[in-house]
Amino acid sequence: MPQPPTNIADEIGIALGNFADAATAPFTPTLRLGVTGLSRSGKTIFITALVHNLLTGGRLPGFAPLTEGRFVGARLAEYPDAAIPRFAYEQHLAALTATPPTWPESTRRISQLRLVLKYQSRRALAGALGHSTLTLDIVDYPGEWLLDLPLLSLSYAEWSAQALERARRPHSRHEAEPYMDVLGTVTPADEATDADAERLASAFTGYLRASREDGRALSTLPPGRFLMPGDLEGSPALTFAPLPPPAGAVRSGSLYAMLERRYEAYKQIVVKPFFRDHFARLDRQIVLVDTLRALNAGPAAVADLETALTEILACFRQGGSNPFLRLLARRIDRILFAATKADHLHSTSHDRLEAILNRLLANAARRARFAGAETRSLALAAIRATREGVIEEDGETLDVIVGTPMQGETLDGVTYDGSGEIALFPGDLPADPAVLFEAGRPVALKFLRFLPPQKLERNAAGDVVFPHIRFDRALDFLIGDWLR
Repeated sequence: MPQPPTNIADEIGIALGNFADAATAPFTPTLRLGVTGLSRSGKTIFITALVHNLLTGGRLPGFAPLTEGRFVGARLAEYPDAAIPRFAYEQHLAALTATPPTWPESTRRISQLRLVLKYQSRRALAGALGHSTLTLDIVDYPGEWLLDLPLLSLSYAEWSAQALERARRPHSRHEAEPYMDVLGTVTPADEATDADAERLASAFTGYLRASREDGRALSTLPPGRFLMPGDLEGSPALTFAPLPPPAGAVRSGSLYAMLERRYEAYKQIVVKPFFRDHFARLDRQIVLVDTLRALNAGPAAVADLETALTEILACFRQGGSNPFLRLLARRIDRILFAATKADHLHSTSHDRLEAILNRLLANAARRARFAGAETRSLALAAIRATREGVIEEDGETLDVIVGTPMQGETLDGVTYDGSGEIALFPGDLPADPAVLFEAGRPVALKFLRFLPPQKLERNAAGDVVFPHIRFDRALDFLIGDWLR
């Protein structure tokens, strides 16, 4: 899948956005970090932890500028783009530190936040001039929006063929059946009516929603904005669905022609502005992957996640960093792939979780490196919800995780009320990731969603200290080289 096509006007718009970024802080370098992942992958938690740790000088032994004593501190700054919602850091932090603590709401729209970092440079000239500063712009956006970027390279006929082929696959047939029933009541060549378009769009949206439930966890199903419509809900640009091509020429007044026009409007109104104004202006990117959710759903969901990640990453504008060309054409020079919720496994399985992530990303990561971008994979938890323990069962010693399951979580016939801790042996991940892609070879795993840590330490200044797994290493990879 090639990168989304752009024309001269798009590239001029991207360049003007880059110049605007530079104009807001002409003497301070700006690094734009994109944070994304499919739903429930932990984007909000990651950004909240990132901001909190930088503001409070958190416990980050793997973050070199801090351990070397060169990181002076950070402060929140006003973001210059008044049209983009601000990431609700304070509200999210309040939820995590409340009594009892709760997870903040998931990402539903694009948001941004600006931090100004102060540090002592190791470079002789910069160090002699005193403290240096870096402006860090964090761009948070739903991963589902990324699924739309490949649409820029697809016609309505091509997208319809792909969508209908997926709907007919054995592992999608149940969720797609209501839509296919509605599809059977219309003829693409018939006269277009809004009622038919709305029935089709509603049924197709139901299919998309059902496909992303925990039991299915399918990922490669655009349009992503159908499930997060915002102000466009009910608009013609979000009222279309795939149709098989009619026999013969397509009449302008036919249902097929109407939905084709709406598909193209969706690309122009929704997808292209997102790519031009936000996505194409990133310097660094972290892609959060809820690998465990796909593992729970089985081989079809794992294979689907692999396809989704490959298609998404093909859309990144990747390449080496060139400070002289950044104003005209930014390129993402570092991409971190993070398997989140590592705290839902014992540490003895973390290397296997990373191996599974590397298997899912093998093709996409290879292309990124060829384009000049540096990539890395990690199993992490930005805020750790469990701790580790050991239990004896039937004379066998088991490595377990200890935490409080969320209310309503069910395992082995037991439904938890969110009030007490349990010790859970989640099972062992396979040593060979290929097993996960083989139909008929289920992997016996037990994953639950846990509440945030109930008791939090505080540092000498009274700030909360969030426990984590490899979050410091992720932060060092993403921004540490800019603080040298």
